[in-house]
Amino acid sequence: MGLRERKKEKTRLAILDAALDLFLEQGYESTTVEQIAGAVEISPRTFFRYFTGKDHLVLLFHDHAEDLMLEALAGRPADEPPFTCLMQAMRAVLADLESSTPEDARRFLKLRRLLDEHPRLVGLSVARGAETERHLAEVIAARRGVDADQDQLTHLIVAFAMSTMRVGFECPRRDGTIGEVGRRMAESIALAERSLRPGWDV
Repeated sequence: MGLRERKKEKTRLAILDAALDLFLEQGYESTTVEQIAGAVEISPRTFFRYFTGKDHLVLLFHDHAEDLMLEALAGRPADEPPFTCLMQAMRAVLADLESSTPEDARRFLKLRRLLDEHPRLVGLSVARGAETERHLAEVIAARRGVDADQDQLTHLIVAFAMSTMRVGFECPRRDGTIGEVGRRMAESIALAERSLRPGWDV
C-alpha cells in the first residue's frame, strides 16, 4: 500500500471510529454526518468520498464479509460440492476475524453493540444479508450449472450456510469478546457440517 492509500485508509478508519463513538454516545438517529465529519476535522463532502451515508458505516462488516466469501468461492475447486465450498468461505471470514487487530476487534464489538441498541439497524443488517445471499446464490448456481432464479435447492444451500454464520455471530452471547465470537462461529460451522447426511453432494 502506497503513501496515498495509507493516508486514505487512515482517514476512513478515523471516520468509522468517530461515527461509532458518536452513535453509541448520543444515538444513531441523533448523530449527523456533519457531526461525524467535524469530529475528524473534515468536511461533509470529504465524508461522502469514503461513505455513502451513515447506514454504509453500519454495514461495513457485511460488505467485508461478502467480499471475503466471494473471493474464497472463486478459489475453490470446480468439482467441490457447493455446501462444502460455502463452509470454506465461512472459514475465510472466521480466519479474518481471528486475525483482527485489537483496533479492528473493538470496532466489530462496537458494531454489534450498536445493532443491539438500535432495532431499526437490525432491519438494515437483515436486508444486507439477503443481498449477500443473492450474490452467493448466483455463484453457487453457476457452479451447479443451473439458473439461480429458478433453482430452489441453490437458495436452500446458501440459506443454510448463511444461517450457520448468523447463529455463530448472534446467539447465545457469552463473554462478548472477539475470541468468543470466533469460537461460536467455529462451533456453528462444525455443527452444520455434521448435520448433513453423509453422501449428500450439496
